[in-house]
Amino acid sequence: MTTAINGKDRMTIAEAVDSLMHRGLPVRFTAYDGSVAGPADADLGLELATPRGLAYLLTAPGDLGMARAYVSGDLGIHGVHPGDPYDALVYLQNQLRFRPPSPAEALAVLRSVGLGSLRLPEPPPQEALPRWRRTMEGLRHSRGRDAEAISYHYDVSNRFYELVLGPSMTYTCAVYPSADATLEEAQAEKYDLVARKLDLKPGQRLLDVGCGWGGMVRHAAREYGVRALGVTLSMQQASWAKEAIDREGLGDLAEVRHLDYREVMETGFDAVSSIGLTEHIGIRNYPSYFAHLRDRLRPEGRLLNHCITRSHNRRQPIGAFLDRYVFPDGELTGSGRIISEAQDAGLEVMHEENFRRHYALTLAGWCRNLRDHWDECVAEVGEGTARVWGLYMAGSRLAFERNEIQLHHVLAAKTTDGEDGFPLRPTW
Repeated sequence: MTTAINGKDRMTIAEAVDSLMHRGLPVRFTAYDGSVAGPADADLGLELATPRGLAYLLTAPGDLGMARAYVSGDLGIHGVHPGDPYDALVYLQNQLRFRPPSPAEALAVLRSVGLGSLRLPEPPPQEALPRWRRTMEGLRHSRGRDAEAISYHYDVSNRFYELVLGPSMTYTCAVYPSADATLEEAQAEKYDLVARKLDLKPGQRLLDVGCGWGGMVRHAAREYGVRALGVTLSMQQASWAKEAIDREGLGDLAEVRHLDYREVMETGFDAVSSIGLTEHIGIRNYPSYFAHLRDRLRPEGRLLNHCITRSHNRRQPIGAFLDRYVFPDGELTGSGRIISEAQDAGLEVMHEENFRRHYALTLAGWCRNLRDHWDECVAEVGEGTARVWGLYMAGSRLAFERNEIQLHHVLAAKTTDGEDGFPLRPTW
């Protein structure tokens, strides 16, 4: 005879979930079978609304199953806004402690929910193909597959990005000159810091790879009189950037092309900025990436590489949720690997800086924007996609705060015959 939890061989869903906690449920949990568990006065509530949601959780344990159930609306979180579920993620990460069930307990759970719950439902439409399916359709980080990955993430809706990112249309880490600076002030400071590190001067030429909606290109042209070329694999970004350049009357200095950075053949640039591109190119492609950017520079020209990194240099794939819902084929490594690859490509690394806490502040600002414009964002892209972004940005904020990921500037020079073009001390 099977011995199960508390002598039961069948349980309600809430009893099953509660039984798998080390110290019981710290939140109020309700399920579609009418069962309830957890403190009645809890500030946070979880609602499993459908059998499909249960099937998502059982067929993909971990962040992918939770994400599928949440994005589809089958798992609700009460007590936080879906545009900014940060407080819920902090609480759940700190308080939820699952324990592995014994064979008898697992059998009791399956008897309670039924074997039909182990059939994988169709994933939500926001989910990208698994990595092995993508590989069948093109080699990883081939130009065609990279174009598809960039389009998946960035060609969502320019209006949606306007609502979430704010007037700067800048989807990279801001630099906060003070803790009380606004998001727009911090984004302007980021662009200006990059310009100062590159020592931009009127009449110089700048190449900005992975230029997004053209923020760096326009800043360099408008504030420094630089002739700036930006390239992006996103058609919607390029279209928006071109309109912004025309609107600001910068067409004689600034240009944005819908182009892979590997297809830029012009040389002799005084400076190259790469702000948020390295995460997309693949670690094995770093040697060719840095070599290509090096070859675009004149002697003593400067490169500023701005990218998300890990807090270590060990190889570690990104999580299933990020790979399926946010950054297909994205890869991260530590700043040490970035510096090593730049040096091995013949660049002299002159300065490095970590902006980890700044990215946490940036993400908090984006989540506020999503929350404050929630109805319009949902009308623009649908509730499922809006939920993806709220979950992704709040989770990323938490990861930056806990030093699981970082954001680094690496400044390098194309040193020639020992001449690097730098003064003895930094000027920025």
